[in-house]
Amino acid sequence: MTAALLPDSHVLRGTAAGNTLRLVGIDATRIVEEARQRHHLSKTATAALGRALSASALLAVVLGKQPGSRVTLRIEGGGPIGWIVAEGSNDGQLRGYVRQPGADLPLRETDGKLDVRGLVGIDGELAVTRLLDNGEPYTGSVHLVSGEIAEDVSQYLGVSEQIPNAVLLGVYEEGQQVVSAGGLLIQAMPGVTDETLVRLEANIRQMGMLTDNLRAGGLMHAMTRATEGLDLRLAPGAQPARFECRCSRERALDSLKFFPAEDRQDMIASGGQEIMCHWCNEKYQITPAEIAALEAQPAHGQA
Repeated sequence: MTAALLPDSHVLRGTAAGNTLRLVGIDATRIVEEARQRHHLSKTATAALGRALSASALLAVVLGKQPGSRVTLRIEGGGPIGWIVAEGSNDGQLRGYVRQPGADLPLRETDGKLDVRGLVGIDGELAVTRLLDNGEPYTGSVHLVSGEIAEDVSQYLGVSEQIPNAVLLGVYEEGQQVVSAGGLLIQAMPGVTDETLVRLEANIRQMGMLTDNLRAGGLMHAMTRATEGLDLRLAPGAQPARFECRCSRERALDSLKFFPAEDRQDMIASGGQEIMCHWCNEKYQITPAEIAALEAQPAHGQA
């Protein structure tokens, strides 16, 4: 599958079982492929960051209170990848990076699949930062329970947010390209019955890998399989989602104001300064003339 044939990333929302189940799903295939290319990720690092990016989008929808609300997810488990950071907004903007993009491990001997758990590690925590209603940042965290990310996100929602849930995440690669990636979060709402939960659990067991369902029929197919017999009601329309960073040339130049004047003079003498955004790997070449023209004025917000 070529990049031109990859499905556009999007978010779907819905309810089931008489509004006692809430569903949020994302097809993040294009987003994860762009992240792979931008950061030159190994296969296993692609799977790890791809799962985290999808999870950040789902969390932003469930936890975000205002339009454009952002959620930042940070995972550090002591594994070779170092740390993973992903940021999602409830209007479909995602970005993220890992500490060691080239880190990789052999396929697992038990089942021949990517060893995301081994790459991430389990000696650490998952932390989620979001804004409260009063605008203050709040960070909640839980110890990692699996390193596979989906189980860890589910643990966070259950323990820190008291939200009963099921989380499915997946990334599937063929050759050097992501061909299927996404996530599905199902939240149990007040009034849900034991019968509904039993049926939901059975559906999730029977549907198999999320990525297989995305490849077979897209995100709608996956959500339909998960709620078979539970009267899924999809909200109208799909929300576009994309890899989008908030960095810019202006912010890159602005960041140089935090350096001492003598350091800026060294940059001018050496022919300018290259600044790279760790979120998206975009590089900005700042010229000596631009550095010389910097004035002592309040800096813009950082990316």
